[in-house]
Amino acid sequence: MASVYQVNKGINQSIEFKGLKAQYIWYLGGAVVALMVVFAIMYIIGLPSLVCIGVIGVAGTLSVMHIYRLSHKYGEYGLMKALAKKQLPGVLKLKSRTVFFLNQKSK
Repeated sequence: MASVYQVNKGINQSIEFKGLKAQYIWYLGGAVVALMVVFAIMYIIGLPSLVCIGVIGVAGTLSVMHIYRLSHKYGEYGLMKALAKKQLPGVLKLKSRTVFFLNQKSK
């Protein structure tokens, strides 16, 4: 009798959870932890629990919507590429041309 095995077709693909891919899952987890900490601080301060739940509910909804928007706009690695592109200088200014001639002298 031959054995039947299922083939894992998700090899070398990033993890995905309910439409979120790659680092956006971590961003959503960080947002949830941050919201729990904010809720605890607000509750310890003495704010009414309904106010705490309302503020955290609105903030949680907005953060989830923002993270899903980033995920759909930039994709798996697009956000990291966009942030790296912002750090590139717009213009390089050189006062002499010797930089271009250094490689030619060594040849």
